[in-house]
Amino acid sequence: MAMKVVIRQFRPSDLDSVQRLFMIGQLEQIHPSFIRAMTSPLYVTITLTLSITGYLLGSIFGAVLLPAAWVSLIYYSCHTVFNFYMRMTLQADMGDISGFYLSRPDHCFWVAEAEVNGRAQVVGMVAVVARENGGEKYGELSRLVVSPQCRRLGLGCQLIQTVMDFSKDRGFSKVELDTSSIREEAVALYKKLGFKHVLTHVPPEIPFHLLLTRIRCMIMEKHL
Repeated sequence: MAMKVVIRQFRPSDLDSVQRLFMIGQLEQIHPSFIRAMTSPLYVTITLTLSITGYLLGSIFGAVLLPAAWVSLIYYSCHTVFNFYMRMTLQADMGDISGFYLSRPDHCFWVAEAEVNGRAQVVGMVAVVARENGGEKYGELSRLVVSPQCRRLGLGCQLIQTVMDFSKDRGFSKVELDTSSIREEAVALYKKLGFKHVLTHVPPEIPFHLLLTRIRCMIMEKHL
């Protein structure tokens, strides 16, 4: 699909479109996170054990109910994690993009705009935040989302390159990002562009009881 895309700085009039795109990017991770958790060897074993336990207790109903309750718990946990993070973020930086990203000279937020079905639409976004650690100043890439109908067209590469060019102009030593291991296509793209995986961690904002999702975050970086 040929499409002319313009990457430009965020405008206040983009807010609703950007927030909708952000929500799409979060909610679409629920199903793959659930599938990844349930197909892990540990969770397959737990599911089978619960089914066998129910059967040994003399109840075919229990053999179905116990694993069904377990599967429902995992799906609920995955759904809750991404909804929790989405609400938290919309109340923070994504609720005031101009104030958070555009009021500081070393922060920025961009949107990718294209004509879709005869009208201009926001089809992608990305942001960068200036960080400093031990005297080293670097950029943190975040909020990278590409609309589903515009994927595999090179738009993600363009948005990431926009962040790297901005970071070079600001004299940053590197670009760092924190992404979910669920986003396998994004992780593959980052690696293709030269980012290295440096750390895996549990998101600190996730409530303890939701760790059943087995979601892990990956910190990746690329030196400039």
